[in-house]
Amino acid sequence: MANLVSGGGTKAGTAGGTLLSVLVNISSGDILHTCILAAVGALVSFTVSILLKVLFQRFKRKHPPPKGM
Repeated sequence: MANLVSGGGTKAGTAGGTLLSVLVNISSGDILHTCILAAVGALVSFTVSILLKVLFQRFKRKHPPPKGM
């Protein structure tokens, strides 16, 4: 009776069934496509963050903060 009250088996069964049904419907081409897009996104994010860092450093050198602050 304790297992019926907690519902742990039902949640695990539902999650496992959902995961397996999703895995069956995903093709290897979709996985490859997703990996490539993730790599491109990470590369673009890294590049933009480096460029912004360089731009802010140059801006700080050209425009130092006022001495009173």
